[in-house]
Amino acid sequence: MKILLLSDSHSYIGTEVLQRAELVDEVWHAGDIGDVSVLESLQQCAPVRAVYGNIDNTAVRSQCPENLVFMVQNLTILIRHIGGYPRKYTPECRQLIGKYSPDIIVCGHSHILKVMQDAQHKALFINPGAIGKFGFHAVRTMIEFEINNSVPQNMKVIEYEKKM
Repeated sequence: MKILLLSDSHSYIGTEVLQRAELVDEVWHAGDIGDVSVLESLQQCAPVRAVYGNIDNTAVRSQCPENLVFMVQNLTILIRHIGGYPRKYTPECRQLIGKYSPDIIVCGHSHILKVMQDAQHKALFINPGAIGKFGFHAVRTMIEFEINNSVPQNMKVIEYEKKM
């Protein structure tokens, strides 16, 4: 299964992102979608699993939950927009981790790309950075990876210039 992982689009979804979305089995979006048209554009390319973020309006929130927990190939996935990162999780995220024991934890919000093992929770932590043009980040980023036989692999960071 091939996944495209995004966060913090802030109402921007470029053709370069949509072209990548057409090549995957699912798109996962970790919040701050911005405008519901971003979801609609992605949904035309591949199935989308998304959570809302702190900037998302009622239109986005009506289509996306705050937290998403699901299974892929016997792996439990947790997606939440504001969650922190290993050893610095928010209280809400710690509670979800305790309840669901996810194998993969996906968060957004920071605009900082980070992939690391969470040794304490025996999980893979992923923040894909920010794919939108709004924010302090200098480079727009997203991540592609595969899940094969319950193993995340072939992770690839994709970077774009942040032209305004």
